[in-house]
Amino acid sequence: MRDPWTKAGRADSFRAGAEGGKKRHPSQCQHGASALEVFAKTGRGVVFGNNIVIRHPGKIILGDNVIIDDNVLLDAKGSENSGITVKDDVFIGRNTILSCKGGVIILEERANVGFNCEIFSSNRVVIGKDNLIAAYTYVVGGGNYKLDRMDIPINQQPDFEGKGGVITEDDVWLAAHVVLLDGTKVGKGSVIAAGAIVSGEIPPYSIAGGIPAKVIKNRLDPNHKKNNQQC
Repeated sequence: MRDPWTKAGRADSFRAGAEGGKKRHPSQCQHGASALEVFAKTGRGVVFGNNIVIRHPGKIILGDNVIIDDNVLLDAKGSENSGITVKDDVFIGRNTILSCKGGVIILEERANVGFNCEIFSSNRVVIGKDNLIAAYTYVVGGGNYKLDRMDIPINQQPDFEGKGGVITEDDVWLAAHVVLLDGTKVGKGSVIAAGAIVSGEIPPYSIAGGIPAKVIKNRLDPNHKKNNQQC
């Protein structure tokens, strides 16, 4: 199996954007290639900021009216994965990283990913429709290591499938500095408070916070608190 890090080819990596502070359509790349040639699919009205780095663009799908801000990295690395899918009207904020290590990342319609976020997948990460992801949020799907053996280092015991990845359903708000660990599922209409670390399932329409995150209340019944439900 070929190592996706070392796979060669003209379209495996390029830098898109503009010099002099001007925005550039994705069809204009520093390598002179058309985005229609290097991406798996590119929608209409896509806008790139400055200094964007694209790796393995043949595994990246961009929908209509996608906006990718300055200094974003999109890396769809993997031998057998489908890579990164960014659907219509998605915004990806500056300095944000979407990184696959054989996994899949899907941003559904109108998802808004803030500045300085990272979404990593060695399994599967799905960000639902109309999600709001605030700055400095970290989502990690897979990327675990086994601890069974002591005769070899931990970094030689990868468990890329892990706990099944991360799913945030539609209409979710992740406040700043939230961490979603592998195996997390955040239900529809839920809010995760700033700085929370989530490692399990959050029921729909919940407001959760803390380390580890616990459901504070349900939006459908604001007077009902579940302070003892750990997530």
